[in-house]
Amino acid sequence: MQKQSIFQSKLLPYALVAPQLAIVLIFFYWPALQAVIQSFLLQDAFGLSTSFVWFENYVDLFKDPAYFEAVVRTFVFSFAIALSSLSFALLLAVMADKPLRGGTIYRTLLIWPYAVAPPVVGVLWIFMLHPSLGVLSRYLRAMGIDWNPLLDGNQAATLIILAAAWKQISYNFLFFLAGLQSIPKSVLEAAAIDGARPMRRFWTVTFPLLSPTIFFLLVVNIVYAFFDTFGIIDTMTRGGPGKSTETLVYKVYTDGLLGGNLGSSAAQSVILMVMVIVLTGIQFRFVERKVTY
Repeated sequence: MQKQSIFQSKLLPYALVAPQLAIVLIFFYWPALQAVIQSFLLQDAFGLSTSFVWFENYVDLFKDPAYFEAVVRTFVFSFAIALSSLSFALLLAVMADKPLRGGTIYRTLLIWPYAVAPPVVGVLWIFMLHPSLGVLSRYLRAMGIDWNPLLDGNQAATLIILAAAWKQISYNFLFFLAGLQSIPKSVLEAAAIDGARPMRRFWTVTFPLLSPTIFFLLVVNIVYAFFDTFGIIDTMTRGGPGKSTETLVYKVYTDGLLGGNLGSSAAQSVILMVMVIVLTGIQFRFVERKVTY
């Protein structure tokens, strides 16, 4: 017999969801609406007068070569962070799914880094790879590698990608491990009885059955790379050297808060939101076709 919840008052269900709706409206939809309105306005340097300029802020952005460089840089960063974090997380999850002595401790230690805040992640990686104070930098110099991310843009970008991917590996590992443990052991045993070697079993049985998890994590990691890497970039490089690590979300901050151009900053935030929505829609439209549920 199926149990059904019955509310004594018709207003009670609405009262229960009201706090969550209020949080979403106040902290998401209202700021988003304010950003859209601000993107059509132009303020003076002192904020004393405001004029309505229609799409002038958007036109100025599309005429700025530096903005398109930031767009390309953001997509490169997002692809590199998502690919590296998903790959390492899947490798660790496959290893942790095996019967190992102390496996529970091993899994717990792999989950811990996700609790570290992005600015703290940036500080940790600076301590390891700072050109003069970093522990790992000494070994790089001993190997003959001229490591100086404070002056080399490519090395700074590599450092940001490594730190951001390391931060996300724990989150991906948790979902991959849950996905691996949900795969019926009888299916893997049947493949082994048919003579399939471990690598073949992984690519023909395990990987296709993990496709829903991979698709979900792909969307989450793209959104993470677009937005949540701000704290890491601000702590480690502040967009430098020479704006080589300035992504779209950090450019919104520098142009708006530091540069005082609130109209352009708001227009950039609106475009960034639209880009993420379109990119997510493309993933659901085309990538999801290859997902096996």
